[in-house]
Formats: sequence, C-alpha cells, structure tokens
Amino acid sequence: MANKSLSPRVTGAFTSGAAGAAFVDLSHEITSGSTAYPGLPQPELTPYLTHEQSRELYDDGYQFHTGQLRLVGQTGTYLDTPFHPFPDGYDLSRLDLRRVANVPATVVETEEQEIPADYFLKADKLSGRAVLIRTGWSRYWGTDTYGNGRHPYLSAEAAQLLADAGASVVGIDSLDIDGTHTRARPAHHALLGAGIPVVKHLTSLDRLPVQGAKFTAVPVKVSGLGTLPVRAFATWPRWS
Repeated sequence: MANKSLSPRVTGAFTSGAAGAAFVDLSHEITSGSTAYPGLPQPELTPYLTHEQSRELYDDGYQFHTGQLRLVGQTGTYLDTPFHPFPDGYDLSRLDLRRVANVPATVVETEEQEIPADYFLKADKLSGRAVLIRTGWSRYWGTDTYGNGRHPYLSAEAAQLLADAGASVVGIDSLDIDGTHTRARPAHHALLGAGIPVVKHLTSLDRLPVQGAKFTAVPVKVSGLGTLPVRAFATWPRWS
C-alpha cells in the first residue's frame, strides 16, 4: 500500500500555509537519549509493537507502529504551570488554553545574562501577550555550553514586572528563566505565582517579528503534573 503521508522534516524555517500565513516551529526535537534538563533522566523511546510485528494482527497490506516514550516533564521545549513550584497551583489539566493558544506575541531581544526590568519597560505591549525573550542562547543547544550555568535569565525585578503587567505566557530560548548558579528561583515564583505559565528551551525566535505574530504552546492534558513538553510555534500573515 503506497504511503502518501510523508512530509519534510521541520527545521524551524517558516513555510507558507493557508492564506499566505507564515509558520515558525519554535520547538527543539526530542530524541531518545538526549534533550532533558541537565541532571535529569534522559528520554527513552522504544517500540512496543513494530511495523513488522503488527502485520500478524491485520490483513495483508496493513501495519501499525506503537511506541512508548519515557521522559520527565522537563524535556525538550516544555511548559511550566503553577503546580510545578506550588502544591496548590493549577496543573496541566487546568491550564486555560486562552493563555497559550493563538496568543498575540511581543518579542523582546537582549544580550544580557541577567535580564533587567528595563528591557520590558521599552516593550510596546505586555498585558495579555505571549512575551518571548530572544537571547540567542538556543544556538548552543546540544552542547556543553547550553547548560554551563552562564545562560541568560530574568532578574527578579524583570519577572515581577511581567507578573504585574499581566502577561499571558512568558517564553525564553534559554536553559531557564532563573539563574541556575544559585538555588533561588525568584522568576518562577513571581510568574507562576501570578498564574502565568512559562515556556523554556524555545528556538528560532530570530525568525519572528517583534510584533504581529501569534504564539501557541500546548501540552497534553495530564492531571497531577505541572510540566510537560509542548509543540511551540508562531504564525502571522506573511503578506501584511
């Protein structure tokens, strides 16, 4: 039976969709044996039933692959909900999709390691927006540099400003929104404490306009879990 479903591997470059829309894949690929947060168990992808094994279960010409994936929530490009640090915070199953689906985006670019609040005071729009922080750190993905502790992160003041401004969701193309050279996590507490989900390990933010794109990063609806990988992407009218 011919397979007509094959499509090119997505690399992050935008493609023209319906009505001239531009799409950018903002997610890192999850592969077996790599891409989990440093120090945590790495993902394991194994077949439960291979195509070959399944042929015994169906008529000639039919086959199906069933895989099993074992991973921690902090794998690849992932989203944190308030349950991650707060036992009484909402979990993935109670995430309001309006916060993370088709949300107008504001992209803020910085080369600072500790990102001050000033960068966000200059931004046109923050309230109700997906605030995406473009640091360029994703270029180190898959190298020792990515997790060496010198990655960009939000200052406590910047995180509190975003929380007070009422951002819908905050994302960054870095290892973490907090500095990992200390044991304090003020950005997590400010943002997630305000009910604002956080997306980490984004990529290809350099392909987005500062304004005009819409951002989506939706996890699976799992009860009792605060963090899970997402397929994050942005889209905007290409000819506007």
